[in-house]
Amino acid sequence: MYSESEIDSAVQSGAITAEAAHGLRGHIAAQRTTPSVDEEHFRLLTGFNDIFVSIAAVILLIAVGWIGRSIATPVGGIFVAATAWGLAEYFTRVRRMALPSIVLLLAFAAGLLGTQVGLLVDNGEAWFGNDPDERLITGIAAGIGLVTAVAVWFHWRRFMVPITVAVGTAVAAGTVIAAILAGLANNEDAIDRIALPLVFIAGLIVFAFAMWWDSSDKTRQTRRSDVAFWLHLLAAPMIAHPLFSLLGVNDSGMIGTASAILVVAVYIAMGLIALAIDRRALLVSALAYVLYAMTSLFREFGAVKLNVALTALVIGSALLLLSAFWQTARRFVVATLPAGVATRLPVIASSPPVGMVAA
Repeated sequence: MYSESEIDSAVQSGAITAEAAHGLRGHIAAQRTTPSVDEEHFRLLTGFNDIFVSIAAVILLIAVGWIGRSIATPVGGIFVAATAWGLAEYFTRVRRMALPSIVLLLAFAAGLLGTQVGLLVDNGEAWFGNDPDERLITGIAAGIGLVTAVAVWFHWRRFMVPITVAVGTAVAAGTVIAAILAGLANNEDAIDRIALPLVFIAGLIVFAFAMWWDSSDKTRQTRRSDVAFWLHLLAAPMIAHPLFSLLGVNDSGMIGTASAILVVAVYIAMGLIALAIDRRALLVSALAYVLYAMTSLFREFGAVKLNVALTALVIGSALLLLSAFWQTARRFVVATLPAGVATRLPVIASSPPVGMVAA
């Protein structure tokens, strides 16, 4: 299976013509009876060799990290980061293997974090004393995040692995949140009040960033769509968890009927947004919360023994129906939006994407 970015690369290198690429995309779209934009593709495996290489890389990275740590704690992280970068030079830049590229990126970022944490473990007491101020600790954590985010940006510039942008964004968001909380290190009540709202706001910003990438490739035929996919996957839990926490879903015990109905209503609203932007991450991230709410509802209405089964039946059936009629539902939702908004969203199944050949 070839990804859209690889087909574009073949066109740029002259291996195939642009017309042939358009014809291939049109042929596949006709076979699937839906344009590729509605499939929400992302490349994870090009074959079983991806799994084989990933397992071998993990074993090697564990080994070099262990050896490095036996020399000094931060050396383990340095060895892991350097080895991950070196392996990426071949398996990412030359072989363009999807899963190993993701594994090596995560190992590179983890190695950098491990190096900095290792330096603190070995030298923290000498540098900051036995009882450092909480504000200082939080500030150091923010600094570690900033260094890691910058390094991940260089990794992106070198290897262009789509998930890299999401990883760097996650580190940057965590750094900003840590920096804000650093100013409240001595006020635990204030931290408890604003921590989740900060995550929610960060989630909305990441979501907007994902939509920026999405709007630049409305037919989802380039690497930019893959970048947007991972950003949506990052933004979804950052939005869903704080939102449903405010509705009391994470409190101990079962929630009340009114709260459960509100949770279901919010999930439906998320479903409409997911349809409009043609991304399913919001629905998946919020699924556990709506299952919890529906279970509470059935319990309230007396179905104590079958509340879990009935919840699974209702939610499972609803999601399968939504998947089966995704295009029809999406066409209806997009049609209700202002023209200026609709034109910035991915194309819908009523018309083939630009450059595709109709069946």
